[in-house]
Amino acid sequence: MRYGLIVVLVGYLAVAYVLLPMGWWRYEKRHPALENAPTLTHTKLGIPGDPLNVGFVGSEEQLVKAFHAIGWTEAEKIDLKSSLGIAESTVLDRPDTVAPVSSLYLFGRKQDLAFELPVGESARKRHHVRLWRCAEKDDQGRLFWIGSVTFDERVGLSHTTEEITHHISPDVDGERDGLLNSMLKAKQIESIEYVDNFQPEAQGKNGGGDPWKTDQRLGWGTLID
Repeated sequence: MRYGLIVVLVGYLAVAYVLLPMGWWRYEKRHPALENAPTLTHTKLGIPGDPLNVGFVGSEEQLVKAFHAIGWTEAEKIDLKSSLGIAESTVLDRPDTVAPVSSLYLFGRKQDLAFELPVGESARKRHHVRLWRCAEKDDQGRLFWIGSVTFDERVGLSHTTEEITHHISPDVDGERDGLLNSMLKAKQIESIEYVDNFQPEAQGKNGGGDPWKTDQRLGWGTLID
């Protein structure tokens, strides 16, 4: 009987003084923008796009500096010149480190920032991320940037529009973790945090008809000055 009471008491103390405070600490550590954050991007026509899977706390200046530190470059805006540039890069296997990314929408606007890291000698394959500035700030006045990082694995026809487009790898979690680990290794973020069950679905398709799958977590980090 006495042993049973001791076990119950130890269990109560563990929950009351360790697990619950830890849970509240992690909850309080979250940026307020995460409380009601959207989970999917959309195309201009309102078709679900790529899933949101990454975020950063900090200023635009810090964000740009962090991506440059890990070798990523800012994607050019889409215009005739940049469109011809990516077409030439893809067809002729020529480098294009600032190739444009297509526009996806969140909060009623296209991405605020986009970065990429080419793989190989052309723009056919690349890691890329689109980021949007959230309206909410934390108690220190810091912004939250939410985004979608994916890997373009090939160029082909869209499954929905039949237009020429990049097709993404379904492994969006690998891209999320790869980006955040690169940031952590380069000392650009304090740590890697995750929001469990952020995505309501474990799989889906983007606006081009490409499938994706996820452990449903959003990963994020606080940028270092």
